[in-house]
Amino acid sequence: MAAEAQRRPRAAFATDWRASKGRRFAEPDSRTRTPFARDRDRIIHTSAFRRLKEKTQVFVAHEGDQYRTRLTHSLEVAQIARSIAAAMGLDADLAETIALAHDLGHPPFGHAGEDELAGQMSDHGGFDHNVQTFRVVTELELRYPAFPGLNLTWETLEGVVKHNGPVSAMLERPAWRAIVDFDDEYALELGGWASAEAQVAALSDDIAYNNHDVDDGLQAGLFRLVELEDVPLIGPILHAVRKDFPDLDERLTRLEAVRRLIGDMVDDVLAETLRRAKDGKVKHLEDVRGFGKALVAFSPEMNEDLSRLRAFLYERMYRHWRVNRTRSQARRILAEMFQLFLREPDVMPNDWGLKGQAAASDRERARLACDYIAGMTDRFAIEEHRKLFQLDAWS
Repeated sequence: MAAEAQRRPRAAFATDWRASKGRRFAEPDSRTRTPFARDRDRIIHTSAFRRLKEKTQVFVAHEGDQYRTRLTHSLEVAQIARSIAAAMGLDADLAETIALAHDLGHPPFGHAGEDELAGQMSDHGGFDHNVQTFRVVTELELRYPAFPGLNLTWETLEGVVKHNGPVSAMLERPAWRAIVDFDDEYALELGGWASAEAQVAALSDDIAYNNHDVDDGLQAGLFRLVELEDVPLIGPILHAVRKDFPDLDERLTRLEAVRRLIGDMVDDVLAETLRRAKDGKVKHLEDVRGFGKALVAFSPEMNEDLSRLRAFLYERMYRHWRVNRTRSQARRILAEMFQLFLREPDVMPNDWGLKGQAAASDRERARLACDYIAGMTDRFAIEEHRKLFQLDAWS
């Protein structure tokens, strides 16, 4: 199987880097890298990517260094995406690049942080982590003298925006105004499906977080292996691992079960995608964009089992009282900082504070405060809040 995957020819519907639509701002080609590999390297070198190392996946970074962070999650998604893309004969660099970029816009404290910023920004243009990711790579990362952002290829930008599907229905939301404005100048075909590589990145995200949330939840003691025995997908795998290794300890049983589950989900995506491509006579990249639904997908049976696994995780992990308590604390931290920055922008450091003082409206000042907070790590947000609201933090 490994040798077969390595020899797999390029799929007819793969994205060809030689036919890339290029970049918004023209640049000479790299002498050593394809355009998509160059995009990947630009993402890895951003400060936004580095900060993912202390941003929450489920558990706040200071709760323990054995749990996933946004950075380790992104690396795991990228590994899965690259493997699936290679097995399908797609451009592995493009799939990996979109996977590495997909969480750059997440604020501190995971979805609790996003919910709080969205609430605080409800009267000031809204907040959405997918849009924030797009703004990071097109506007907020200032690393090059000739253009704002990273000047990524059209295909990477398309994948960042549309990896979960067409976004036409989102464009009336205030938070999506930045993408609408960008699209007016550099059209990204927002109503169509993205490339197969972008769709691979999206499914790889699902594979990674479902498996690794099981792993982290078990490590945190939120539930036990025995409680997973009747849960679809993971339950049968646990029974098989125990049959194969009856004397295996709990730790290695957990790791082996998660490893096998990732493999089963990858196999399902490969089989379902190839079936859809064959039945739909998908021969070209434009066939993928006009397919009418996702080409890269789980089978109906896998989706049904996944929904039951997610229901278990939602009840036993995402809404566990320990997680709820942290979520509550996180929302209060961000709310208090946001309101302070809105009223007193001069307490923000360096350029943030100067721009806030010069802002022409509350809406502009709110966006600056939101961008500053969204870029924080968990640890920095906790410390910044302490310095702002506790005088003894300076002693």
